Amino acid sequence: MELMDMDNKEQGVIFRIAGPVVVARGINPRMYDVCRVGNEKLMGEVIQIEGDKVIIQVYEDTSGIKPGEPVINTKEPLKVELGPGMLGSIYDGIQRPLPVLIKQMGNFIKRGVDAPGLDPEKKWDFKAAVKKGDDVNEGSIIGEVEEAPGIIHKILLPPNQKGKLTEISSGKFTVNDIIGKLGNGYELKLKQNWPVRVPRPVASKLKPDMPLITGQRIFDALFPLAKGGVAAIPGPFGAGKTVAQQALAKWSDADIVVYVGCGERGNEMTEVLTEFPELKDPKTGKPLMNRTVLIANTSNMPVAAREASIYTGVTIAEYYRDMGYSVALMADSTSRWAEAMREISSRLEEMPGEEGYPAYLSTRLAQFYERAGRAIPLGTKKEGSVSIIGAVSPPGGDFSEPVTQSTLRVTKCFWALDAKLAQRRHFPSINWLTSYSLYLDTLQEWYSKNVADDWHKLVMEIMGILQEEERLMEIVQLVGSDALPEKQQLTLQVARLIREVLLQQNAFHDIDTFCELKKTYKIMQSILNFSKLANNALDNGMKVNQILATKSKDRLGEVKFIKDHEKLLDELGKKMEQELKAQ
Repeated sequence: MELMDMDNKEQGVIFRIAGPVVVARGINPRMYDVCRVGNEKLMGEVIQIEGDKVIIQVYEDTSGIKPGEPVINTKEPLKVELGPGMLGSIYDGIQRPLPVLIKQMGNFIKRGVDAPGLDPEKKWDFKAAVKKGDDVNEGSIIGEVEEAPGIIHKILLPPNQKGKLTEISSGKFTVNDIIGKLGNGYELKLKQNWPVRVPRPVASKLKPDMPLITGQRIFDALFPLAKGGVAAIPGPFGAGKTVAQQALAKWSDADIVVYVGCGERGNEMTEVLTEFPELKDPKTGKPLMNRTVLIANTSNMPVAAREASIYTGVTIAEYYRDMGYSVALMADSTSRWAEAMREISSRLEEMPGEEGYPAYLSTRLAQFYERAGRAIPLGTKKEGSVSIIGAVSPPGGDFSEPVTQSTLRVTKCFWALDAKLAQRRHFPSINWLTSYSLYLDTLQEWYSKNVADDWHKLVMEIMGILQEEERLMEIVQLVGSDALPEKQQLTLQVARLIREVLLQQNAFHDIDTFCELKKTYKIMQSILNFSKLANNALDNGMKVNQILATKSKDRLGEVKFIKDHEKLLDELGKKMEQELKAQ
């Protein structure tokens, strides 16, 4: 978080305190200005102005502060520092680097401490891409820095600046060194500061017609997410939200990952913080942290900083999008963010909405998710994207509660986790009957062009079989499967193959953890080929017991765990034809 300049200050006093909400008098700020509260100079943000009273939400614990202590208005909104050095960092909700704070004060963060978001002493090797006398516009790339092995950090002109370069130099610089100047006197640095609540502008937004390839069969086949799209992944405790998000972070074809642990339990966040640095990036073989930014804000941290953590994460994601990168933002979980808003809203004595959440809950969620998108950034022709995957933790797994429902209104992809599937050890435990993706039709052309012409047709057939199975299971529970007509017994067998071979995936198996689109297509094709052959055999007089006893179909599951899957699938296809020939 940017350290504030205290020379240009305005001072008042504390009038009233209610938890993280402080009322001050004697200052004349704008909405969302950052203030320093009390003798310890705790960071806070103006959220309401009533006549001469200013209501501030403080990002730190306010115990021990009393009325009469000073309040300083910095006259600046909450900003993040954007520049080289963010990748591989672990921040708290207001972009203070946690490893730096640990060195300063041990494992427990004291109040009122500050640390810059970017290392002010590290020197970066800057190579200028423009020269003195060039005209540069908003968002123009003025040079490059290798931030991590293989990841080039493009130094951009801030969106509100343009003009003629009067100075520019390559060499080794810290983020605070001046690397050049514009004709209007503006000094260029490797970093720029940006208000977290203001979306970064783009030249134009693009249609979401390219998929974010995740390597998870159930997502890629049945419920795809477009690059620049938004997905909600709701589920009760223990249903596998964090494992699903880690798999997406590791395997999705995004260049940069921003993971926001917003109000999660400390032990779960510790798991993420210890596991992520250990994970190997499958693309480069180097640590996954090289292209990841982690923002940790656990449930015992001050509640107001939880609200800021989401905005900090999405601003960092937009910055990398502006360089032309594809960014995946994992927000785990937006329910805790909404709970923070509810707590602050009640302390402000606002009129509560449904279940005590503030009336503006839907608006805030929409504002956050709308910052996703695939776009042409300012000053460059290369497209970038921010895809947002927000986990939702509905109390008791009740999807009818306000946060889940408000999220559904603004997301086009709904991956519903099911505790019953998790108990049956079916992972990823995505319920294929309650989940949906509104990107299926938009992405149809891409799949036809890049994978197979009949991809969409196969997906529709598979969805139809799974829905038919659900209808039949109600009858089976009453009379047993043997009482069903033979055609329907066959449908149940095909649905079982879809569930076990296509939808189940082992995140901890070296090969099955990632499944390329061609392999997913071949698996779908083989299952539906068995369905067609079996139905033909049934029509030609073969008994259903004989069909269900075929051995080749039982070996389809082996395909998931071997590299040379095409050879085995061809072999199994021929065996199926032999076994299911009319007797």
